[in-house]
Amino acid sequence: MQAADGGETRAGRTAAPATAPVVRGDLVDTETVDGTLTYADVTSVWTGASGVVTWAPEQGAAIGRGETLLRVDGRPVTLMYGTAPMYRKLAQGAEGKDVRMLEENLKALGHGSDMTVDGEFTAATGAAVRDWQDERGLPETGTVDAAQVVFLGGAARVREVKAPEGGRTAQGKPVLSVSGTERMVHVDLDADRQDLARKGAKAAVELPGGTRVEGTIAEVGAVAESHGEDTTVDVEIAVEYDGRFDEAPVRVELAGERRADVLSVPVEALLAVPGGFGVEVVEGARTRVVPVTAGAFGGGRVEVSGGGLRAGTKVGVPAE
Repeated sequence: MQAADGGETRAGRTAAPATAPVVRGDLVDTETVDGTLTYADVTSVWTGASGVVTWAPEQGAAIGRGETLLRVDGRPVTLMYGTAPMYRKLAQGAEGKDVRMLEENLKALGHGSDMTVDGEFTAATGAAVRDWQDERGLPETGTVDAAQVVFLGGAARVREVKAPEGGRTAQGKPVLSVSGTERMVHVDLDADRQDLARKGAKAAVELPGGTRVEGTIAEVGAVAESHGEDTTVDVEIAVEYDGRFDEAPVRVELAGERRADVLSVPVEALLAVPGGFGVEVVEGARTRVVPVTAGAFGGGRVEVSGGGLRAGTKVGVPAE
């Protein structure tokens, strides 16, 4: 028997085992995807030092400005902060961005009270270098090269020691793999769902064991990458987490478009019907299946329209 609105009326059977009301309100399009908990800014470390590695850090060690990345022939290779590599010997008369980075680091480490940070290697810069070299147990030459200093963007966490203690290293040979100390979640997001990832947007991250933490999308790749039949974009999510997990699988809930003032039902209320979807409307002891158009999904609910639905209408859902 057909109902007046075209839905199929089912008389003589009891109502659905459980019901839920149709709700009117805002709905946020969400999707849960797989991610990996890791650290930001993974990179390899090269030095200009050649010789026997006499000390190397442990995996997982955190190294800050002015601290030792490793020792070669007993001499420390020091981490300084900067955005360009140490590619030449810095001595009196040199000028440029790398000189300014050296001066900024010397100042931050308490050397060069008479030195001006201006990108010009002056006699005052040389005096600050000698003071720093004396503190580090290096020959007081007043010049700096890649055997003494490595510039990285910030504090580093050791991921892999590529030149272990007792081994030999040479100029241009990677000695460490490091990352930043900020915790990140990496997601390979399907390119057709890139609308879910907007820089600065919030994301919910479920860690191993079920703990949930809030994250913020820090970077969204501008170039899609192909992996077999899949095309993805890289998404990096900053999270506040100081636990022990690393390279651990996590689940990430991303939020996309917000749909305002729409009708929605629990996702499990949707039924497959010829041509699309429907819901089972429950009216007392009678039920009828009506076709609906599904829209955005979010928070376990789905936007629906059509079928004469209105807020408060009861629809059938599976019993718990």
